[in-house]
Amino acid sequence: MVVLAASIVGKSGKVLVSRQFVDMSRIRIEGLLAAFPKLIGTGKQHTYIETDNVRYVYHPIESLYLLLVTNKQSNILEDLDTLRLLSKLVPEYSYSLDEEGICKHAFELIFAFDEVIALGHKENVTVAQVKQYCEMESHEEKLYKLVQQSKVNETKDLMKRKASEIDKSKIEKNRGEKGGFGPLTSMGSGRIENSFSDMSISSSGTGFGSVSGFGLTTTDIDSFSTKPKGRPTASANAPPKGLGMKLGKSQKTNQFLESLKAEGEVILEVVQPKLGPSRSAAPPLTDPITLTVEEKLNVTLKRDGGVSNFDVQGTLSLQILNQEDGHIQVQVQTGDNQAVSFKTHPNMNKELFANEYILGLKDPNRPFPTGQASDAGGVGLLKWRMQSTDESMVPLTINCWPSSSGNETYVNIEYEASSMFDLRNVVISVPLPALREAPSVSQIDGEWRYDSRNSILEWSVLLIDNSNRSGSLEFVVPQVDASAFFPISVRFMATDTFSDLKVMNIIPVKGGNPPKYAQRTQLLTENYQVV
Repeated sequence: MVVLAASIVGKSGKVLVSRQFVDMSRIRIEGLLAAFPKLIGTGKQHTYIETDNVRYVYHPIESLYLLLVTNKQSNILEDLDTLRLLSKLVPEYSYSLDEEGICKHAFELIFAFDEVIALGHKENVTVAQVKQYCEMESHEEKLYKLVQQSKVNETKDLMKRKASEIDKSKIEKNRGEKGGFGPLTSMGSGRIENSFSDMSISSSGTGFGSVSGFGLTTTDIDSFSTKPKGRPTASANAPPKGLGMKLGKSQKTNQFLESLKAEGEVILEVVQPKLGPSRSAAPPLTDPITLTVEEKLNVTLKRDGGVSNFDVQGTLSLQILNQEDGHIQVQVQTGDNQAVSFKTHPNMNKELFANEYILGLKDPNRPFPTGQASDAGGVGLLKWRMQSTDESMVPLTINCWPSSSGNETYVNIEYEASSMFDLRNVVISVPLPALREAPSVSQIDGEWRYDSRNSILEWSVLLIDNSNRSGSLEFVVPQVDASAFFPISVRFMATDTFSDLKVMNIIPVKGGNPPKYAQRTQLLTENYQVV
């Protein structure tokens, strides 16, 4: 098998990402990709096209095509296996499967493609391994960043020392020219206010308000006064009360800050943030409309087999960013699962949903509420629920086999995953008796961690797909009763749901082009236990 290139193109023929694995010119690959949309027929069941020189093997992804360009001698079964693996990787790195999302994560996708295909031949890897390889940390990169940061810190310290030396030299110079300091007290009612950020002299009432009698002149005071980052002090701007020395309307530029600027130090002049546009705002949303399909799973399994409780509760929520996009209707498609019962929001048109599967408000002139995407949950449009006692509906079953031998207990735990879902971030938490040290793990498919504070052994599997539908864990602890390892808690997530609900279209009520939208689908565990 020789894969010439792996690409993601739009249905109009626009090339978004293309990675070549053999030596070929840019003009040739552009010509091959430009010819692909013209060769696609309608009504065909297969997803490959052969020409005189190459073979196109493609997979539709919403409004895009994931495309492999191979030679005609390539094994098409291996090509389809490669294409299937790449189609699982694309949603992992680009959450939004449109042109903007693909282009934003183009380099991540190229790196992932390189881990799957090398010199035109498929590597024996899984999705979890590709993600692990792409996320590996570089020791050399960390070391380089530490060295660079150390140099920056040393330079800043040197600049501060130089600035302090310059300031001290100017103070010594002024002392030599103007004479020594006398006691900084006034014989009248005047006072001298001295602080780190500001130094000013004011005089009120009668008495000797002149500073020259104490050996301190206005120039000396100006050399000491430090304005807090360009903002004039209140005492410098306020007019004096009574007799005594009067400061000028303008003060000299702070010499210490000027010396820092001369050495290259960056001085921030703004003390308080300005109102309005100067405040840092969150990055703008890419999609004005977001629809979230979420299902929460509550399952209680018996340790000897069987289902005690199986309950699925799902919601479809809507989040609209712009007010002008509020006049819409949402067309959905439900799956073939007859056990799922749907219920619309009271403000929804129930007849419209029952007849056409369109979610719209009873009053078409009323818009949906708008808000930021950070609003929790959004606006609920549809709810559904499914209950069952069929063990085949359970996505993940756990079997625990403890056995005692001498003063030790050998525990073998096995998981079996259904082929309905690919499960992500799976964590199986097994309670243990209080131990002085971590249990001895002899075999594991995945990773483990021992929480000594709560005395829990956590078994983690990053991804469960067709390559690892079953796995086992074996460990040894001091002798204990078998009931000490229950209840076992499980948590995971998936991008498919039991209802298989999908958003098909956004219909603008007032006409015009339908607005851009994004759909998020996830299955979460709320309470999943083996008792």
